[in-house]
Formats: sequence, C-alpha cells, structure tokens
Amino acid sequence: MSGDSPEPTTPLLHHHIDGWRHRLATSLRLKTTLFSELSGAVGDLGTYIPIVLALTLVSHLDLSTTLIFTAFYNIATGVLFGTPMPVQPMKSIAAVAVSETPHLTVSQIAAAGISTAAVLFFLGVTGLMSILYRFLPLPVVRGVQLSQAIINVMEVGNYGLAFAFSAIKYIRYNQDFTKTTATKTTDPRPWLGLDGLVLALVCLLFLILATGDGSGNESDAHLVLTTRRRRVQRRLRILSSVPSALIVFLLGLILCFIRDPTIFSDIKLGPSRFHVLKITWDDFKVGFVRGAVPQIPLSVLNSVIACRFDELGRLLVWGHASVPWGGRAGGQYRFGGRSGLSVVFLGLGKLVLGLLFGNSFVRILSSFPVGILGVLLLFAGIELAMASRDMNSKEESFVMLVCAAVSLTGSSAALGFGCGIVLYLVLKLREMDFSGFPFFRTKSEPTAEDESLINPNEDSGLHLNIDYWMSRNSYLYLLDIVSNTTCYVSNTVLDMPSDSSDTGLCKM
Repeated sequence: MSGDSPEPTTPLLHHHIDGWRHRLATSLRLKTTLFSELSGAVGDLGTYIPIVLALTLVSHLDLSTTLIFTAFYNIATGVLFGTPMPVQPMKSIAAVAVSETPHLTVSQIAAAGISTAAVLFFLGVTGLMSILYRFLPLPVVRGVQLSQAIINVMEVGNYGLAFAFSAIKYIRYNQDFTKTTATKTTDPRPWLGLDGLVLALVCLLFLILATGDGSGNESDAHLVLTTRRRRVQRRLRILSSVPSALIVFLLGLILCFIRDPTIFSDIKLGPSRFHVLKITWDDFKVGFVRGAVPQIPLSVLNSVIACRFDELGRLLVWGHASVPWGGRAGGQYRFGGRSGLSVVFLGLGKLVLGLLFGNSFVRILSSFPVGILGVLLLFAGIELAMASRDMNSKEESFVMLVCAAVSLTGSSAALGFGCGIVLYLVLKLREMDFSGFPFFRTKSEPTAEDESLINPNEDSGLHLNIDYWMSRNSYLYLLDIVSNTTCYVSNTVLDMPSDSSDTGLCKM
C-alpha cells in the first residue's frame, strides 16, 4: 500500500473560489443588451430620490453614508440573486419619520429597521414565512400589492406609498419635500419651463415610444413573421435597445445645474466622515412601535410573499446608520433590467457619487425636476400593479379589489389584509357543503333514493322511474297526470259518471 500514489485532492479554498466564480458568471450574464441593463438600473430612482431627499432634509440623514452603504447592498443583491431587485427605503418607516410629529431621529429610524429585519429573520429561520406563503390567498396578496402600486405613501405628510398616485401629483403639481406636515400639491405645475408640464409629457411620450408596454418582443418570438412584420420587429428592437430611462435621468441631472448654477460653488468633493450611531433602548422602543409595527405587514406581504408568487427575487433587509432598506423589483424590470448586472451598475453609480460628492450631492437632488421623477415613478407603479392581472375568476378579482380599496381608504396594508382574509373566508364558507352536519339537514333535503328518480344518462330526455313510484303507492297520482294530459291534448270529455269530478281523473 505504501507504493500507491495518493489520490489528487482539490483544496477547499479552490473549491469555494470556483463556486463564486461560477456565481458571478451566472448572475452577471447579460440576458438582454448592455443598454437595456443600464436603463433598468435607474428605473426605480423615481421612488428612491424623493424618499431619500425628504429624509435628508427633514430627518438630517447622512446622504453620503446612505449612498455608499446602499451601493454595497446593490452590488451584493446583484451578485447573490442575479435578478433586478432594488434596495429601497422601507416606505412606512420613512413616511412616519418625516410626517408624524415628533419626527423620528436617525437612531430611531435605524432601530425600526433593525427590528423589522429581526422579525423577518425570525419568520425565515423558523419556517413560519413558508407557512404564511402556503396558506395566504393569492387574491389578498394581490390586493395589498395593487394598493401599494396606486396609493401614495411617501407623499411627504401623507401616509401611503409613492407610486402611481404620487407620480400623477408629481407631474401635475409643484412639490416641496422640505414640508414636514403636508406636501405642497395645490399649485399647478406651469406648462413651460425647465420643470414644466411640457417637459414631463415629452419624457413620458419618449419612454412609451421606447419601451411600449414593457414586454419587449417576447410575445412574437414564436410566430412566423411576414416581411412587413419583420420590419416592424426590427424597429421595435432598435427602440427597445435605447436606454430610455437612463437618458431621461441624465437629462434631469443636466437640468439641475441649468436651473441652479450656484450648485457648482456649493459642491464639496469627498465623502462625509463616518461615525458610529448610538442606539439606546428607548430608541428601540419608539422605533419598533412607531416604525416597525406598520412596516412589518407591508414587508411580509408586498416584499416577501408577493415576490415569492412572482418569483422575481427574495427580500434583503438591513438597518444601518442611515435608514432601513428592503427591495422589490418594479421599475428596473420595466425599463429593461433582467439580470443582476442592472443593480450592480446602480450600485457602482451610487458608490461613485457618494465618494465623490458626499453630502453636497443633496444640492443636486434638491434641484432635480420633480416632473421627471413623476414620469419614472409612474412606470414603476404601473409595472407593480400589473402583477395583479393573474386573477382567474370573478371571485378572486372581487377579493383583490375589496382588499385594495380598504387599503387605499384606510392607508393601511394591515387593515386591507385583514378585511381581505375575512372576505375570502366568508366566500368559501358560502360554498361549503353542510349536509354532513345533522343540525343543517332538513326534512325536504333529497336523499340518494330521491335523486335516482331522474336518470340524466338517457339521451331521449328525463324518464320517470315507475318502479320507484309504484313502491311509494303513487299509482293514482300517475294516472291523474296521464288522464289530465290526455284530456288537454284531445280537448274531449271522457265518458264518466256524473260524479266523475270526485274521482280526480279529469275535470273540464
């Protein structure tokens, strides 16, 4: 045995390196074009910028730290999951932080994010999240998802999510994100100007022409195309390859400096100084009650369960020194992002901006045309709402719409979820068969013997089981039916005794 050569072994480190190399190659592989991934990278900035800007101006958020940390998170999600899953602020926590008085401090905001992450972590490691996914009705989940797509949470001072309704308000009215109790939405946006309605409508038209309904050319891939249709498809492929969202976002950045040239003098290069955030036990109590409690149902339903139904990704949540973050794909997928490369591009962009401009970048964001943000936000909200189109029956659509309506009216995903569950159970209770319970059985309830009266298997029609009726002493009743029918058809009077009316055979 000593003369045998030892079997070659692969070092454990090399095995892990090969595994990560394979993961990188898989996650960052282009599924569309490079320009489509770049365009998808900025697809959700219509949600990101208003929330981060409001938190920076109202809650004194460290923008430099936020950009750098979220950049790392973007890169990590792109590599780990290989799907366009954004890292977005937790909307309910952010809304409470800037709209309710007293405002949440940065320490309380971080405590709320850590508390939410701890609850989701517990649900995940114990398997309770899988149980929720298995038993929660899809119409209820879609109802909450639909309400979050069209309700307005991050309209600073209004409790709701910044999606389709917010997008329309961003486009039509002037906004002031420094307001802490109510966003100024009463002044109509002027038609002309560097942040006018004409500019927003032109950007909207450009995005529609470039992206269409967001499905690309996948629906016609299996069809045999004519020459004319091939020309149309070629034009659509060219339009889809245009990084439309990226162009619109870069246009907004350029307009920032044109609208306010003093930005050049206010910019200071370099990141802000990092510091350790001190979180006390009181911060955890306030952050959990005011921030985490309204956020947890929204994260569970809209970011975890809905993502599992859609199979668009998973949930990643962190609480760090600036603001808690979660993620769910919407605008990024809508504008062409199909792989983890799109969020990696976004992370690299945030990292450069955070390291280069630091906190002075808030001067640029504060001058960004809000109408353009509204256009980007509109597409993200519509893409999220379109996930509810998979309802297969009127009953499912009914539950979904009631759940969405309650969530919109009460501005609470938890309230809409509860009403949706109750409605779903009532509808199922209505269809239950209670014949097995003696309490619900009535005397007129047909038995199996009664059901044998009608034989639906005969092609000639419905036939009476004569033997059954004979056994029940109903011969006279049958004779009465036949006699009356004969009298009606022939319209003649049978030869009967004078007292034939008492026989019950035929009476004219």
